[in-house]
Amino acid sequence: MQDVAVYFFIILLFVIIILSNSIKILREYERGVVFRLGRLIGAKGPGIVFLIPMVDKLVKVSLRTIVMDVPPQDIITKDNVSLKVNAVVYFRVVQAEKAVVDVADYLSATSQISQTTLRSILGQSTLDELLASRDKINHELQQIIDEQTEPWGVKVTTVEVKQVDLPPEMQRAIAIQAQAERERRAKIIHAEGEFQASQKLSEAAEVIGKYPVAIQLRFLQTLTEISSDKNSTIIFPVPIDLLAPFMDKLKKE
Repeated sequence: MQDVAVYFFIILLFVIIILSNSIKILREYERGVVFRLGRLIGAKGPGIVFLIPMVDKLVKVSLRTIVMDVPPQDIITKDNVSLKVNAVVYFRVVQAEKAVVDVADYLSATSQISQTTLRSILGQSTLDELLASRDKINHELQQIIDEQTEPWGVKVTTVEVKQVDLPPEMQRAIAIQAQAERERRAKIIHAEGEFQASQKLSEAAEVIGKYPVAIQLRFLQTLTEISSDKNSTIIFPVPIDLLAPFMDKLKKE
């Protein structure tokens, strides 16, 4: 009886091992690529997957979006400016069979192609384009990397240039350029204001020329503005006509 119990325990253990190797449970975001005697059978899942023990082999692949940080890359732009640029890549596996069969490690391969494409594309752009046309460069990077990873069953959804490190001397040059641009705009705005003021003064002079009494009204308004403040200024209005005889006499002499 004791020997029968031992045999029964061994057989039960053997059955449990076989069942554990023949039944796999895959989550909703997982797919299992099955190889039978080394030949590709296909992708299965999610749920319960039955395998033939010692014959079938299953490789799990996640279909969730993966966020990969591209390490900082040393880049020389088209206008010979040295930069350090890093980016972030969002991608996911859309065909599990290709991600396992057509490339040894799709994570490492996607990372390497992202680094080389980042250096290549940014090296063809100027510094101003890199700083001002970020969306256009991101879209171009996404298209090129996606074309390279498509044979591996990997879909690149988004590529974003995350940070651009400028050398200190370039930062000072950009600051000087920005200050000069602001001064230029300020001078243009000031000149436009002077031009508009001269036009209004010209129109006012025409009105005063047609109606001489307007200058007297303007004079009284000026006195009102001065007297509104508490000050010690004393103004004696003197008509110019009273001084005309004295000025004529001085001219004759």
